Amino acid sequence: MSGIDIYMVRHGQTYFNLLRRFQGFSDAPLTESGIQDGHKAGQRLAKIHFDGAYSSDLTRAIHTARYALSENQAGSPVEPTTLPNFREENFGSFEGRDSQVTLTDLNASLPATYSTYADMVKDLGMPAVMDHFAAHDPYHLAESYQDFLTRVQNGFNQLRDLHQDGDKVLLVSHGTTIRAIADYLGHPEMAAQPVHNGGIMHLKLTADGADILAFNDITTNFE
Repeated sequence: MSGIDIYMVRHGQTYFNLLRRFQGFSDAPLTESGIQDGHKAGQRLAKIHFDGAYSSDLTRAIHTARYALSENQAGSPVEPTTLPNFREENFGSFEGRDSQVTLTDLNASLPATYSTYADMVKDLGMPAVMDHFAAHDPYHLAESYQDFLTRVQNGFNQLRDLHQDGDKVLLVSHGTTIRAIADYLGHPEMAAQPVHNGGIMHLKLTADGADILAFNDITTNFE
């Protein structure tokens, strides 16, 4: 199958992840475990020569990409180029808040009660969940699904412009971004899964779409 191979990695664990807080456009440093997440992902990708290496412009993704690239044994770039279009979803004024407190607030305007973000996505679907956050952000900062989708599509078009069939690309991004891409590509069952820090989604990007070859992978040594 022709196309561009994209190895899309979720950043390592941050202190907001550890404390179970919504993160989004806000940033928190990697924990010691998060640093190791980056190294471990890099070790499983160490034999791949990457024709390009990218991350979102949030520091947790940049640092994870650097740790991953430090493990590469195939002459890949040593520093990622930032692509802001692959940022995490913007959760607006919900960012930095405890996830359970936030879900309790959002449940008040839903017909069912959800104890986890994953349960909400599984039942309502990613587009509806993103739009629910946007509709109930009192500061009107949270992204709608269409806003999110437009910028991610622009990001993939950037990669199509930068690369050609047969190229291999490292891209460090974020959990909800990865899940929403899987949903958009026709896999809501994947979108309902929390993505491991350092988990890898392998995409084949073509001129008119993309196929998922691996998702949320924390065990495979890719070649």
